[in-house]
Amino acid sequence: MDFLSACVRGVAAPSSAPVEPKDAPVSAFDANVAAGGDSGFRSAYRLRKTDEFSSVFAFRKTLRGKRFEIRYRPNSAATARIGVVVAKKFVRFAVKRNLVKRIVRESFRLSREKLPHCDIVVRVVARLEVFDKRALRSEMDELLIGLPQ
Repeated sequence: MDFLSACVRGVAAPSSAPVEPKDAPVSAFDANVAAGGDSGFRSAYRLRKTDEFSSVFAFRKTLRGKRFEIRYRPNSAATARIGVVVAKKFVRFAVKRNLVKRIVRESFRLSREKLPHCDIVVRVVARLEVFDKRALRSEMDELLIGLPQ
């Protein structure tokens, strides 16, 4: 027991980490929000439930690109919201599907404040054999800009 308590006492050494004042922002995100901008990707900006996706698909307004299709529906929320659907049929590997989702979400995150208040569902509609991240991103940006105000 003495050996164990000696090891535990050695771990609990005093910390010399600097203490931040309580007024200072904790992270870069908090600093951005404090400055008046919110460029994060919060839960309020996401479509999560099946009913939310279904209502967008039922509205039948669509923009199509070479690889993506955007379906949209006006909403009563104070901001745009997005959902992403990437079928295994078009993007075989999970790593690649997750990459496509990250690209779509990042494009949405950076252009969200310029978008109309609507629910958006992005679908991949063509098989993605070659992954050119820049091409995917530029197509996504063009489609989001094309949403009617």
